[in-house]
Amino acid sequence: MAQKPLLSPEQRDEAAHKIREWLSTEQDLELGRLPGEMLVEFIEQHVGRLYYNQGLRDAETLIRAKVEDVADALYGMER
Repeated sequence: MAQKPLLSPEQRDEAAHKIREWLSTEQDLELGRLPGEMLVEFIEQHVGRLYYNQGLRDAETLIRAKVEDVADALYGMER
């Protein structure tokens, strides 16, 4: 089963453009549109999930801290 893309088509186009631009400017390497899009697809499939999963863990940590703050506030309101 194919994995659902993390990025919209517009975001993928923008990412490919930025990668091609960076490679040209910083590495003096010209990359065509199709190879740029293929590189974005590779990153999305093999690397993007690592960033996505870390984002989920960061969100969970933040939410847990906020829930603890609410629990503490409610405990402080007990009579």
